[in-house]
Amino acid sequence: MTDLQPVLDHIDARSDEYVRRVMDYVSHPSISAQNIGIRDVCNLLLDMLGKLGMQPEAIETPGHPFVLARYDVSPDKPTILLYGHYDVQPPEPLELWTSDPFTPEIRDGRIWARGIGDNKGQHFAQILALEAHLAVHGTLPCNVIFLLEGEEEIGSPQIADFIRAHKDRLACDLVVTADGPLHSSGAPVLTYGVRGVVAFELHARTAGRDAHSGNYGGVMPNAIWTLVHLLSTMKTPEGEITIDGLHDPIIPPTNAEIAAMADLPLDVEDLMQDMGMHRLDAPADRPFWERLMFRPTLTINGLHGGYGGAGGKTVLPAEAIAKCDIRLVEAMTPDQVIACVRDHVARHAPEGDVEVVASEGMLPSKTPFDAKWGPVIQASIQAARGQKPLVYPCVGGSLPDYVFTKILGVPAYVTPYANADEANHAPNENMEVALFLQGIRSGAALLDHIGRA
Repeated sequence: MTDLQPVLDHIDARSDEYVRRVMDYVSHPSISAQNIGIRDVCNLLLDMLGKLGMQPEAIETPGHPFVLARYDVSPDKPTILLYGHYDVQPPEPLELWTSDPFTPEIRDGRIWARGIGDNKGQHFAQILALEAHLAVHGTLPCNVIFLLEGEEEIGSPQIADFIRAHKDRLACDLVVTADGPLHSSGAPVLTYGVRGVVAFELHARTAGRDAHSGNYGGVMPNAIWTLVHLLSTMKTPEGEITIDGLHDPIIPPTNAEIAAMADLPLDVEDLMQDMGMHRLDAPADRPFWERLMFRPTLTINGLHGGYGGAGGKTVLPAEAIAKCDIRLVEAMTPDQVIACVRDHVARHAPEGDVEVVASEGMLPSKTPFDAKWGPVIQASIQAARGQKPLVYPCVGGSLPDYVFTKILGVPAYVTPYANADEANHAPNENMEVALFLQGIRSGAALLDHIGRA
């Protein structure tokens, strides 16, 4: 019997207790966007982690506090940083929930509550994994730093400054985040990277006020047409982004990353049916996973201006706004992308008609496939779940992993515990009870394998 097996047996024997405890945890709201319950849940975590023999503290920021705790075993052991976030999305629209979002219920083998999947249920599973090791062995297999953020759901505006300010205290060998969904087949997943993102608005103004489309049509420039023409110069109908310089910094995927991408299971027809699509975005011959992992995107999130109400109104709009985002791949940066957008607008829009208003962005993150910890984590997942994980070189969404890979300078991985249909950010968020319990086992196996590496 290995040192891990008694810990897994301990976990399996306490499944009912663990489910009750996680339901209690997610019953406490912690909505960062509305500043509801943040301090209460922060204090819950301080108490919870303190009972494990860690030294937890709430570290203040200009926004919500970070919770930082550590358990030191030996300087000869590796140090793993477990990152998560204790804030959740607003639950609205409330009328679409089958049960109260903060009164957890078990139905159909799932726990239904806001935050159960994203991310409170997942990092609570990691906390229980630590607790199980301590209960069985009186210590942990490796040094552990726990970092829980209170603003991830509003874009992690403080995290980069926080990591820079506390770089010495956060020194570690690797970072692992338990967040997001498993593959739709239920297979476990290990992710090595995430895309970055930057959002911007294009503000067009062509006159001092709206006008009569007959009296001024053909004389006064139309602000919406100005944006439509401008946007059409940024991306072709064939799907190619045509903003000069945008692609220049991109680092192509390695052969190993391409091979891992090719091994991922895929049912495009099923996905299209689920989404109600009859075609994929152009270009039609671009591989599916390549679109999400290794290519930037330009998305028009919304186009606003003129009249959109009932009936007709023959108005000639003087103002219009396009809201856009660009997903970034290694080694693009928000500053570089926005500079390219500004140059493009200056060349293609009528002088003085369009202003670019940029938001804060998030860098992409990429952990090399040859980093030593990837195979160790894969082995730990197989030990806990009896199934080899699918390896994702990158995922299409954005997480603040860049603060670990680019500021701390360590490998960063994501190992999801939640079901693919967890409905995070939506009404009726849920997590399968069996997957929550498997998450505790996965967290325990992770610590064991890191400690023995």
